[in-house]
Amino acid sequence: MNEILSIVSILFRIYYYMIFIYILMSWVPNLRENFIGELLGKLVEPYLTPFRKIIPPLFGTIDFSPIVAIVVLQLAVNGLYSIVGMLFG
Repeated sequence: MNEILSIVSILFRIYYYMIFIYILMSWVPNLRENFIGELLGKLVEPYLTPFRKIIPPLFGTIDFSPIVAIVVLQLAVNGLYSIVGMLFG
């Protein structure tokens, strides 16, 4: 069971860093248009899109939805750990 939790933890951590890098890439012009930027966009945008629909940009330019998405992802990880702990602990 610990091996499964370790793998899930690593996968969530990788996805967290993917979101974080994708956010940072938005600050540099044309960085999202290279291969890595497009790949990250295909992997991260489906998760970020529902949050962007709910939370509009502040002042028209500042997008807080990725921060909320990261917090929700962290809550999901903690919830998953709790569920697995209750089932197998």
